[in-house]
Amino acid sequence: MDTQGVRWTADQVLALAPDDASRRAGSRLGTSGPWSGTGSDGQGAVWGLCRGSGSTPYRTVVDTTGPAYACSCPSRKFPCKHALGLLLLRSGDEAAVTVTDVPDWAARWLESRRERAGRARTGDAEGSGRPAAADPEAARRRAERRAARITSGAQELEQRLADLLRGGLAAAEGAGYGLWEETAARMVDAQAPGLAGRVRELGAIPGSGAGWPVRLLEECALTHLLDRAWLSVDRLPAPLAATVRTRVGLTAPAEGPAVRDRWLVLAQYDSADGRLTTRRAWLHGRESGRTALLLSFGAAGRAPAPALPVGTVIDAVLTRHAGAGALRAELGEQFGPPAPLDAPPPGGTVGEALAAYGHALREDPWLDSWPVTLTDVLPIPTDHGWQLADAAPAGPGGSGSGGGGGGGGEAIPVSGPALGRPGLWRLAALSGGRPVTVFGECGHRGFTPLAAWSADAPGETVPLH
Repeated sequence: MDTQGVRWTADQVLALAPDDASRRAGSRLGTSGPWSGTGSDGQGAVWGLCRGSGSTPYRTVVDTTGPAYACSCPSRKFPCKHALGLLLLRSGDEAAVTVTDVPDWAARWLESRRERAGRARTGDAEGSGRPAAADPEAARRRAERRAARITSGAQELEQRLADLLRGGLAAAEGAGYGLWEETAARMVDAQAPGLAGRVRELGAIPGSGAGWPVRLLEECALTHLLDRAWLSVDRLPAPLAATVRTRVGLTAPAEGPAVRDRWLVLAQYDSADGRLTTRRAWLHGRESGRTALLLSFGAAGRAPAPALPVGTVIDAVLTRHAGAGALRAELGEQFGPPAPLDAPPPGGTVGEALAAYGHALREDPWLDSWPVTLTDVLPIPTDHGWQLADAAPAGPGGSGSGGGGGGGGEAIPVSGPALGRPGLWRLAALSGGRPVTVFGECGHRGFTPLAAWSADAPGETVPLH
């Protein structure tokens, strides 16, 4: 670490980009040519003036403790290409951004931002500035009305599934997608977006290739299970009831205990459905040993926030949501800028990963995958794709990490979507035939690798998504 705090690598900077276009544009600005007046305050702030097409350069400032960004350019993307270019310049040229006095224009933004952060930490202890408390009785009535609409939607969906099975699965192929989309629209009207999403998946399965009847029957069974669970939600154990409410689309509040830890930022990636961009960030607590998922959303072409630098450690407070394995959390106060990651999270064998996923399924039968870290595995090509295999059987002299099940000498296939991504080849190149540590999502479709570390450089995270 230098006097300016953590100097992010180019990969970590580019992982913050909201899209590929910003990534390419930011890369072109990562040289000293268009920049002047660059500097850092040594406490996480970086700034500079970037020459553009107009007569006045763009003023760009980044607070890496957030991270947060400000730029005088008209872009609605965060971070914009100028912020990315400034961080890339800093990562690649140590002499280009040195500690110096903060210019007035950057100081005003930094002071304003840190004042807001201070108010958020204290929670306006005097009570001033807080919104008026919501009427609990009105909130209860709204919740009851929404629950009644969801119940009506679940009953309608049950009838749709019964009609499908009564007519035979073969009829689904000729029915087309329109009927399913109509059913999904009614689930949206019933304020059950989780059910709507499952219905859209059902509609897409008949066109998904060979073996679709088996997949359709499986998904119908899971959707039926979710319907019946909702219709009996008041009689379920509290943790399972919270999971069911989350799965139908009700947001579980972040009411768990607040945990301060040194959180390893393992992976971050965005997915879009045409209307909404969802950002997933996986964190692992160095002291608590817990893995957490941060979810954020962006609409109308705006990138979600926060964007965390992958491969760093943040000292922060996380508050967990209820339900769905208690993975999802909300990011709270951060204490200082991100620090370099010195080692990957602890992991285990392939068998232990599969056992962890199986255990999680008992708590959430609708779970597609579970976050795991595989230690000492080899990426191996096969006739049917790639797989990750334990480098050696567990036991005396083996490389499996101990404790609790699964054994060693096993392999898991890489999931279909991951096979077409360049990250798979980065993983193969990183390994070079030697064991690596890989973090990813383990599920019934296989393993999706998201980040990897080699034994030669355990502090260097290689993003794979």
